[in-house]
Amino acid sequence: MGQNGTVQIPAKAEYAVRALLTLAASDTSVSAENLAAQQALPAKFLGAILSDLRRGGLVTSQRGPDGGFRLARDPDTIYIADVLRVVSGPMAGVRGMRPETVQYEGEATHLRDVWVAVRAALREILEHVTLGQVLRGELPEAVTRFTADPDAWITRKI
Repeated sequence: MGQNGTVQIPAKAEYAVRALLTLAASDTSVSAENLAAQQALPAKFLGAILSDLRRGGLVTSQRGPDGGFRLARDPDTIYIADVLRVVSGPMAGVRGMRPETVQYEGEATHLRDVWVAVRAALREILEHVTLGQVLRGELPEAVTRFTADPDAWITRKI
C-alpha cells in the first residue's frame, strides 16, 4: 500500500515495462539513452533498471557502436509479472513478508486470507499478460473483463 492507502505500482516497475515494450517494438539494439528519450524516463534511474533487467535475464546488452539493449526472449514469453518480480520483488507483501506467512490473532484472524486473495487477484492479471500482447493491444480476457466494466475506471474515495 502507498502512503495514501492505495496499492501502488512503483515507478521502477512502470519504467521497466515501458522500456521493455520499446525494446519489443525494435528490431535492433537500443541504447539506454535512446530508451530514456523515447519514453521520457530519467536516464540514470533507467540505467539501474536495465541492470536489474539484465541480471534478471529479461534483456541482454552489447557494448560498442552498435551496442545497446535487446530483449533476451520473445516478447510473447515475457509476462508483466516477470518484469515486476525482477525489479520489485514478490507480487504482494504485507510489511515485507509473504501474505501466507502473516499470522493474526483475535478479530484479525482471517485477515491473512484477504491478503492472499489480493495476491491471487494480481497474479490473475499480471501472470497472463505478455509484453507482446500489450504491444499489439491484444489483451487477454483476464484484463478486458475488468476494463469493460465502467466502474473499473472510477477512482473511489473514502
